[in-house]
Amino acid sequence: MGQDQTKQQIEKGLQLYQSNQTEKALQVWMKVLEKSSDLVGRFRVLGCLVTAHSEMGRYKEMLKFAVVQIDTARELEDANFLLESYLNLARSNEKLCEFHKTISYCKTCLGLPGTRAGAQLGGQVSLSMGNAFLGLSLFQKALESFEKALRYAHNNDDAMLECRVCCSLGSFYAQVKDYEKALFFPCKAAELVNDYGKGWSLKYRAMSQYHMAVAYRLLGHLGSAMECCEESMKIALQHGDRPLQALCLLCFADIHRNRGDLELGQLKLHCLSESIYRSKGLQRELRAHVVRFHECVEETELYCGLCGESIGEKNSRLQALPCSHIFHLRCLQNNGTRSCPNCRRSSMKPGFV
Repeated sequence: MGQDQTKQQIEKGLQLYQSNQTEKALQVWMKVLEKSSDLVGRFRVLGCLVTAHSEMGRYKEMLKFAVVQIDTARELEDANFLLESYLNLARSNEKLCEFHKTISYCKTCLGLPGTRAGAQLGGQVSLSMGNAFLGLSLFQKALESFEKALRYAHNNDDAMLECRVCCSLGSFYAQVKDYEKALFFPCKAAELVNDYGKGWSLKYRAMSQYHMAVAYRLLGHLGSAMECCEESMKIALQHGDRPLQALCLLCFADIHRNRGDLELGQLKLHCLSESIYRSKGLQRELRAHVVRFHECVEETELYCGLCGESIGEKNSRLQALPCSHIFHLRCLQNNGTRSCPNCRRSSMKPGFV
């Protein structure tokens, strides 16, 4: 496979990936990797594979392709290619929580002579280093790195980088318990997405919404937290972003815990997990969550005592009786009884049905 054909196939894979046909895109890129003799093309397709596996949460695969990319960069004998591959290696270790290795590879990036580290990729290196310092709870160093990355973004008019840095700053301030700033920076990221992000991946919107949800929850604004988290989860499900799906599930559970409805939190977790596993075709995990969902429904008595359907799965009008049993309003009206269908107490107000 020559240079022109390699470029065409890489572009075909990108189009498939952007239309959410991820597995087909991966197949196209893997064929390029197997058949192409063009070293530059192989380097580029390895970068695509690193990014795709990162967004799918397959971090060991991400690391594997980053290592191969470094070998390819050495064959090319180009310092800029080597810089890009070391950055991908740093990111891979960051995702795997190997923070000391991340910092080491970032320092290698910054020490490479005659590269784009001072301009195009310098901000991304600083961002990755800041995330690693934050993972190690080295807050002062993390903040210094984030501020440096933000300066790179402003000096180079890189709104996409600024968006990513703002989300990381949201995490930083959430950890140091400055919740107003923990909300300010993700809101700034959301503004950047609205102003500049028409051509960006939806992951940037999902990312900003998730960090806003966390901040709103910490501030006690649980309605806003739920709204942002649901928006983030919707995008994560559409794009198969499993790491973000997991973060959203944890955020949903925290919101329900703050509300005091622990049983509802478990119910939500099982319901969302069921939809994730159903979309992935993982039947064993799907069955386990379906069973646990219905067990939670029975434990919390979240079903109509007349028709037997679960309450809360659909938008339906409900009626709670003085004895605390809950039914669909339509079921009570159709039943015509003056007492509770469950406990038979004459607890219904006269003339209600």
